[in-house]
Amino acid sequence: MSEELLLLIGGRIKDLRLQKNITLDQLAGKAGVSKALISQVENNRTVPSLPVLLSIVHSLGQDLTGFFDGLDEVNTGNGMLIIRAGEGAPFEKEPAKGFYYTRLFTRNIYTQTVDVALLALDNKAERKRMITTDAWECKHVLEGKIEYQVEKEKVILQKGDTLFFDGRKKHRLSNAGQGKALLLIFYFF
Repeated sequence: MSEELLLLIGGRIKDLRLQKNITLDQLAGKAGVSKALISQVENNRTVPSLPVLLSIVHSLGQDLTGFFDGLDEVNTGNGMLIIRAGEGAPFEKEPAKGFYYTRLFTRNIYTQTVDVALLALDNKAERKRMITTDAWECKHVLEGKIEYQVEKEKVILQKGDTLFFDGRKKHRLSNAGQGKALLLIFYFF
């Protein structure tokens, strides 16, 4: 099972639970696990073991085929994961009035260094040649419209979209919109 697919399991469990109006306590009781474990799985803080996953899926009235059906459609199949604007999952980190968290991306990577940067691009700015980095890269578009090419695949990213990919693959970007663009970038070395 790919890591990209693992990221989507928690969201699918939460979506199904909410659709069926089942509380965390109810699902935990049916599945024979703790409420805390269900919460951690839904928020991508842990990946359940296969027996636990099967128990949760069956407790939601699903078979494995139905549960995983369409789950991999978000993955482009080229080692990239694209999260479009509005697809982030709201979550509560701690009760605090006026705080609204949206999980854009969670992935377990054993790293020694994480580099976070903002990248501002002038109108029509573009990188002519393909480059590589020795890092996994996560790019979130804060403003504007970006064309990103990874190997032979090109994608258009707009405000609110997030792209994650292996930077060891040849890539380049350009400002595809009118005006400036701004990206929040995480490099996982």
